[in-house]
Amino acid sequence: MSFSAPGGRRWRPAIAVLAAVLALSLPCTGAAVAQVRLTQQEALRLAFPEPATFERRTVFLTQEQLERARDLAGSDVRIDHSVVTYYVGFEGEIPVGVAYFDAHLVRTLPEVLMFVVSPDASIERIEILKFTEPPEYEAPDSWMEQFEGQQLTDDLSLKGSVINMTGATLTSQAVTRASRRVLALHQIIGPLGPRGSDEDGP
Repeated sequence: MSFSAPGGRRWRPAIAVLAAVLALSLPCTGAAVAQVRLTQQEALRLAFPEPATFERRTVFLTQEQLERARDLAGSDVRIDHSVVTYYVGFEGEIPVGVAYFDAHLVRTLPEVLMFVVSPDASIERIEILKFTEPPEYEAPDSWMEQFEGQQLTDDLSLKGSVINMTGATLTSQAVTRASRRVLALHQIIGPLGPRGSDEDGP
């Protein structure tokens, strides 16, 4: 597997974000458990380092909102779930960002990623929580780094600015599609509301 991407992963503990869980029910095998890298709570603490706090919210999308999200994400991106649970990050009383947990199949086995989305609706970082395909197909952090700063545009694709991993095309496709799904839902939900608001979409 080869790719061309920037070197060392940038660590940004001061950036608080908002996390949304895309609840896709996928099987959890013994092999999958063995390859868990982070729990959800560990990932949330990475996303919201103290003294930042976070708040759990749930949104119920209408059929119209689902269709809008699908149109934004693109025809090759599946969005099947109308219920999205997410976590708003705060510095004091100010909401400061978003991170989504997206579970999806790579080839035949699941991967779970956390996407951190900044207030300008760009990807801040991606963390791998679980990868159950053979480890040689897992995306390295340096490849994931190319998604930082990406917004939901036509350029966010393997035909655009995303560099494919030779020998791991299915992983490249899965991460890119998940990125588009997360950013499309983020745009529809508009989740950066004040503390204590449990939104159900615009």
